[in-house]
Amino acid sequence: MGHSSVRGEGTRESVPHARGARDGGRGDATGTDGGTPAGTEDGTDGGTAAGPDGGAPAGTDGGTAAGTGSGAGTGRGPGARGRGSRGPGAQGPGAQGGAKNGRRGPGRQPAGPAGRRAQRRANGKGGRRVFRWVASVLSLLILATAGAGYLYIEHLNGNIRSGGRSGGESGVQKAAPDASGNTPLNILLIGADGRNSKENLALGGAKDTVGDKPRADVQMLLHVSADRRSAAVVSIPRDARVDIPACKDPETGEKFAATNRIITESLQRGGPGCTLTTWEKLSGVYIDHWMMVDFAGVVRMADAVGGVPVCVKQNVWDRPTAQVKGGSGLKLPAGETYVKGEQALQWLRTRHAFFNDQGRAKAQHMYMNAMLRQLKEQNAFTDTGRIMDLAEAGTKALQVSEELGTVKALFDLAMELKDVPTNRITMTTLPTVEDHRNRAHLLPADKPARQIWKMLREDIPFDGNGGPAAASEPTAAPKPTAAPKPSGPAAAAPATLSVTVVNGTGGGGRYAVRGRAGGVAEALRGKGFTLATASQTAAPAEETVLAYPKSAGEQGRADALSVAKALGVPAGAVRATGDAQGMTLTVGADWREGDTYPVQDSPKAGDLPTEAENSNGADEGACMEVYKPYQW
Repeated sequence: MGHSSVRGEGTRESVPHARGARDGGRGDATGTDGGTPAGTEDGTDGGTAAGPDGGAPAGTDGGTAAGTGSGAGTGRGPGARGRGSRGPGAQGPGAQGGAKNGRRGPGRQPAGPAGRRAQRRANGKGGRRVFRWVASVLSLLILATAGAGYLYIEHLNGNIRSGGRSGGESGVQKAAPDASGNTPLNILLIGADGRNSKENLALGGAKDTVGDKPRADVQMLLHVSADRRSAAVVSIPRDARVDIPACKDPETGEKFAATNRIITESLQRGGPGCTLTTWEKLSGVYIDHWMMVDFAGVVRMADAVGGVPVCVKQNVWDRPTAQVKGGSGLKLPAGETYVKGEQALQWLRTRHAFFNDQGRAKAQHMYMNAMLRQLKEQNAFTDTGRIMDLAEAGTKALQVSEELGTVKALFDLAMELKDVPTNRITMTTLPTVEDHRNRAHLLPADKPARQIWKMLREDIPFDGNGGPAAASEPTAAPKPTAAPKPSGPAAAAPATLSVTVVNGTGGGGRYAVRGRAGGVAEALRGKGFTLATASQTAAPAEETVLAYPKSAGEQGRADALSVAKALGVPAGAVRATGDAQGMTLTVGADWREGDTYPVQDSPKAGDLPTEAENSNGADEGACMEVYKPYQW
């Protein structure tokens, strides 16, 4: 897509320190020597915050991860100078070979991507953007292994900010437990663009939005399978136009009517809970929790993590041009670079240089996958110093839905997430098409979008790595997340149930089938639902939905399920809504003929639409193409 809808963004320039550079100097908080990433040669001053004896993490020598320098010693805190002696506990691959005065140690890997990947594996043994998901999941994983005492836990509890889970009514019900009592876990991850604090303003972006309610510029749904053996992440571009339901702001009590606007505005119409409800209505997927982070939170988490490798195929500089204002300020040389802090935020904010919002989402997915791989390779979860730093940064950075508002709740959630293998994590962006009303906006692409939502609702893995040969990483035994509900009341007699049938076959841009509501109503009457009637008003819908008033409770659901069963409509299409006046069956574009709902072919594992991005967590070769005007 073009750039016509781009809001102005900051242009602050930050030139990275590319991996493999020769530059001695003061160490930093990443466990490097001489201010450069692990694997550099000429560092002479050690000392990092994470090391057990004033230098690099345990298992290193000379302040670096692979024995390439010599400044471990006794320095404390970020950038502290060491005395140049080997710190106790050094046992990594280069423990015996860290040379003084910057000589190359045996842990040094050959140049090039293959060498860098090999070095990362060796080392591992010794925007406002969706970093939000990384910040969220990372915090949870860290908390899961922290051995903090009661007072420290209470301190972390005090850092956590929380709010209501839902901001409106979607009618979507939680999936029924499987035979083992397990249900999928769905978490909405939100990146807010608010610029209402000095800290956030200093990190760039358009100043004309100061004082506005923040927008949800990054939105991703994290789905963890019921068996906890696979995970999927779906992004939606911020300028995708969708139906935003009626919502209420939990802080002010202000009510917002339902509307059809770009999805980034949902956060302004009732907070994160409204964004969650919008996603539920769009996807039909029940969402258990939300997590949100702002600019400043991204930087805090990136600093605590210590750097993540990213890759561009050409030199990139995301700056203002004669045609397009704004830009993130990201400036990197071609190849792989470790980014952290504000530079990580620039990477996650960049969209001009990566063509569009879809390109930005792909870059965010690359970052998230690289971080997860790196943390697993480095055994970061066993380093108590880093654990505490990350837990502190994570709890300060995150705002969560109320049921996640304690360290214990985050700990329990971490137990559900931490053992998903990297090759079973798949990230994608919802396929979209240009909005015919406004070329700067997008619309979900009909068929591929419906396939993705169906895979999530039916808990079908996005990857095809679930066979026996894929068990290269350990997985936790499934844990029940919800006990099976007892059977509800019996449905009322069909002849006593009123059902209004609406013609929605014009959904998805297709022409409406004339007389469709009357035909289905007649079929219902033939099955004993003699009070079924056809509405004279059409309501285009892509999918068939049977709605009933939420106030009717379990009895209402039982009655609706009896109607659905008579027509072969799946139970997942039955939804409780607060604004329903009675039972209403909207016959969507997925049911254009016949008296019973057509059998739908279920996708198989790995059957993502061809139009959808497919980023796997185990892919170490991903590298971003740079749009030519932003090459240097």
